[in-house]
Amino acid sequence: MQHLLPIAASTFAGDMDRLITLIMVIVGVWFVVAEVVLFYLIFKYRRREGQRASYVTGSTRKQMAWVLIPCVAILGFDFWIEGASSPVWERIKLHRPPHQLVVRIEGRQWAWETTNPGPDGKLDTPDDITATNELHVPVNAVVQFELRSKDVLHSFWVPELRLKQDVVPGRTILGWFEATRPGQYGMLCAQLCGVAHGLMHGTLYVDTPGAYRQWLTTQAKNGGTATP
Repeated sequence: MQHLLPIAASTFAGDMDRLITLIMVIVGVWFVVAEVVLFYLIFKYRRREGQRASYVTGSTRKQMAWVLIPCVAILGFDFWIEGASSPVWERIKLHRPPHQLVVRIEGRQWAWETTNPGPDGKLDTPDDITATNELHVPVNAVVQFELRSKDVLHSFWVPELRLKQDVVPGRTILGWFEATRPGQYGMLCAQLCGVAHGLMHGTLYVDTPGAYRQWLTTQAKNGGTATP
């Protein structure tokens, strides 16, 4: 599965990949079984000369079993997936580890507006660094983000981090990630948000600690408005 997915670039990407693999295997096996049964029944009960079709009421145990047994099997698979995904959900969504950086990300039609704390390390102070469609974070640091929307529903999505979170108007949604690979990754919107939805994308820059400090220094000299 790994070669089919974007590179894994966060601490919880591996957990998400294992869930994706589990679901793909279960659905894939179930699909093959269902198709084999379907074509078997198509062949067995195909139209034949001198044999009339009959109406099946589904009232006998044997007939009901064709519906009930697959339902029970699907329910069992659902419980399996739920059991595997609950710890991952709790780790990513319900527990936020101590962070080294807090950033703000605001979605609007059709761009991401970001705010990094300046050299003082605090948001909402005069040295804040603002940018459009650009976010810088240091590698191997826990980053807490504040997600907001200025207009409609958006969804903040960075595939390499296995991070996707809806952005709801009127709410500030907290989340976190820890990027493990320096590089540039797309910040996309995964929720249809208007006619230019497909153009709403930016770049997440995961910098080495030294490069991030240099970026902070440079942007502070530019007056707090980030430049590529």
